[in-house]
Amino acid sequence: MSDSAQKKREARNRRHRRVRKKVRGTPARPRLAVFRSNKHIAAQVIDDTSGRTLASASSLEASLRSASGGNVDAAKKVGELLASRATEAGITTVVFDRGGNNYHGRVAALADAARSAGLEF
Repeated sequence: MSDSAQKKREARNRRHRRVRKKVRGTPARPRLAVFRSNKHIAAQVIDDTSGRTLASASSLEASLRSASGGNVDAAKKVGELLASRATEAGITTVVFDRGGNNYHGRVAALADAARSAGLEF
């Protein structure tokens, strides 16, 4: 791995730790965690007190694989799917964990789609 890639990864990890100091998922208000790779995006609704994932969605799933996995359109579809699965599980409000990524592009598109599909945060 190149030196610049190492520094970039360390900077994202620092941002993620800084966010996670303040963001905790409770049973009443679980954490919506976003993972973004170069090709795909995934999100989970997590109850941190019990350490359980309550709902999840990813661009790697068969139903979403037809769309390009690493673009804003795929992120919107993942956000909508996650919101529908969370509401089926009885979750209406969450706290957003951007995972050290900037709130921009795919991360923002996923969040906006989840909000428009019924999740409150």
